Amino acid sequence: MKVAFLGAGRMATALAHGLIEKKVLTSEHVFASDPADEARASFEKRTGAKTFSDNRRMLEHAEIIILAVKPQQVKTLLEKIGSSLENKLFISIAAGVVLARLESLVHATTRLIRVMPNTPALVGAGASVFSLGARATEKDAMVVKGLFSAVGLVEQVPEAWLNEVTALSGSGPAYFFAILEALLDRAAIQHLPDDLALKLATQTMLGAAKMVLETGKSLSELREAVTSPGGTTFEALQVLKNRNMHEAFVEAVQAATRRSKELSALA
Repeated sequence: MKVAFLGAGRMATALAHGLIEKKVLTSEHVFASDPADEARASFEKRTGAKTFSDNRRMLEHAEIIILAVKPQQVKTLLEKIGSSLENKLFISIAAGVVLARLESLVHATTRLIRVMPNTPALVGAGASVFSLGARATEKDAMVVKGLFSAVGLVEQVPEAWLNEVTALSGSGPAYFFAILEALLDRAAIQHLPDDLALKLATQTMLGAAKMVLETGKSLSELREAVTSPGGTTFEALQVLKNRNMHEAFVEAVQAATRRSKELSALA
């Protein structure tokens, strides 16, 4: 199985590196094309795989093509090479570009899958979801699961869910970074050294997430296990409740979902 990336940016490089590191593929079976010399050099250095400046030359080498360019570049790119994707599996990670739009730009026999990864894929801890196009098969779905599991969790969903996925896991890392910024504010911790505070806060966030994933307990059970009546955690949670933290996050995800729908309509 030979995989070619249209675009050699950070996400393409991270995915290719994960595939090779996990021994899903060897570097001889991975290719990338990009007009930028710097991007190609970085891809080659991280993966050991071959790169091209010409898309059509690269497409001759692969059965699976992964579209990893910016959404505004998709139309121009596919108008040039869409006919070269005959009978190939074409996977798009271009944000906001819907399957119907992609299908209008590629060969009639191209099998399409749309994937929404998130930035923790850059460190092998991503949360990716994918939706099948009309001609994609269950075998194609298994291929996508195998590829993207190299950089984290992978789940299949209907395309209609992708705007909410974008708001939850796509934008989600920024929510947690914002929480860490608040926890590390000097008004909250006046005496701890910066490096120690950052280590403690990030390890605590990682540990809390692992407890959710590995204990099988509900969020309320886990929260209550930390919260003694009248204790420090109870006092902290009362402040968050009084400041409507829960409602603020609900509104934030709703706002991100609305914006995702708007951007998809423009792509």
